[in-house]
Amino acid sequence: MIVLGLDTATSATAVALRLADGTTREARDDPAPGGHPGHATRLLAMTDELLSHAALGLEQVDRIAVGAGPGTFTGLRVGIATARGLAQSLGAELVAVSSLRALAHGAMGSQQPRALVATIDARRGEVFAAAYSPGEGELAGARALPPGEIAALLGEAGLAEGERPVGIGDGAVRYRAELEAAGIHVPADSAPEHLLRGVAIAELGVTAPSVGYGDVLPDYLRRPDAELALEGAGGGAS
Repeated sequence: MIVLGLDTATSATAVALRLADGTTREARDDPAPGGHPGHATRLLAMTDELLSHAALGLEQVDRIAVGAGPGTFTGLRVGIATARGLAQSLGAELVAVSSLRALAHGAMGSQQPRALVATIDARRGEVFAAAYSPGEGELAGARALPPGEIAALLGEAGLAEGERPVGIGDGAVRYRAELEAAGIHVPADSAPEHLLRGVAIAELGVTAPSVGYGDVLPDYLRRPDAELALEGAGGGAS
């Protein structure tokens, strides 16, 4: 089975191919600090480049796996719409993968022996976070919360006193001080564990259940900024 993995949950655009023999190829585009994400312009171009390097045509893709979030609202919409359109036009299977689980899966691939707190910067002073065991079992489900309240997630995860989990992702990098104060070890900002990789999406996509093209929806975990702004301006009144 040839699986194409796409993720646009963060500012990065991540694409990967898992070939029939189990080998993988990947590409990513990380905007410069302060720069705008290139999801809309880079996603299909990077897909074409990967397929070309693998001497494959798009019609040879059997399954498309897409990161369904949580993550940035615009990024998720771009990624999921692209995955839906490609899968439907090709008649390929479509699967959704948790972006937080993919983040943990990529870090587990680096032989990380400790429990992981996967985080994605949620803006508005919050992080999207979930905790996973070394075997990738979910210890505490995904939620949006202020980084100063991350201890609540650790309590739900049932970690033993003195057990120091590892915090990964751009949320852990941005809120290092708050996570470390809660007893979480955060690797150096440049550590590969912080990257949400397309390979992880593709690998998890192999066993994820196939769904209908219209059934893959963004997992926002909270309401969009535009909706809240409209409500705050009185637009939500009946």
